[in-house]
Order: sequence, then structure tokens, then C-alpha cells
Amino acid sequence: MSQLPSKTPAESYTESVQILTQSTMNGYNRLFGGRLMEWIDIIAAVAARRHANRNVTTVLVHTLEFKEPAFANSLVVLTGKVVYVGNTSMDVCVKSYVEKLDGSRQLINSAYLTLVALDENDKPTRVPALVPETDEEKEEWERARQRREARKEEK
Repeated sequence: MSQLPSKTPAESYTESVQILTQSTMNGYNRLFGGRLMEWIDIIAAVAARRHANRNVTTVLVHTLEFKEPAFANSLVVLTGKVVYVGNTSMDVCVKSYVEKLDGSRQLINSAYLTLVALDENDKPTRVPALVPETDEEKEEWERARQRREARKEEK
């Protein structure tokens, strides 16, 4: 079995932008949480696919924290990147922001998901190692490792 080349978190980075319309609002005229969850899952899948160069499937949402609301006509920016990998799985961090007209961003949601790479038979398959480069990426890697250890202890 050949060794897969390692990748950095930057290689999986992805970003998506949405303008909120009435079809994305809930009964309180705020962004419907389920719609945001759908967008988060898509961004996580894109980041994981970029890392693994494979199809992926979501297996776990660790954290999905709504910090602030977003309203009609807001510009919502979602960013995602792989922050930790195991043998076949990848932890992805997705952050969602409201971008104001001056370009400044306010964090409205942060989420952590685990996705698994799939081979041609839809079976889990190995993924490249992840090499965090910045101090922030190294801290994110360590937090993800600790979350995984905590989950193992719960089982």
C-alpha cells in the first residue's frame, strides 16, 4: 500500500456565500437553523473531499453552536477546513459569519463535524495525513484530538 502525500489545512479550505432571502427565514424572520445546518454539512463535505480526493459521508456532528441570528438580506459567509484526521475520518471546522457592508464579519455559528472518506465500493478508505502549520492550526488539531479521546472514553 503506497503512502498518501500529506496535506495542510489550507489545502482543504473552502468558502461559500449566501444572501438571505425570504425562503431561508423562519417564522421569526431570522435565518432558519435547519437551512444553516444544511449549508454547514455541504461546506464540511467540500473541505473533506478536497483533503481526501474521495467521496465522503458525514458520520457525526460534534458541535453546532448558534451564537447570533442572521436576518433577511444579510450576507452569510461559511468557511470550512479539515482540522484533524484519523485513518479514514476527518474532523472539519465550519464557521459561519454575517458579513457587513464594510466587509467586517460577525461570527454567528461554529460547527465541528466528522466525515469519512469512501472508496469505490462505499467502504471507508484511508485519507492523507494532516500537517498543521500555524499555531492556530496546531491548537485546533489538539482540541480535535482531545474531543476524539473523550468520545472513545464515553463508549
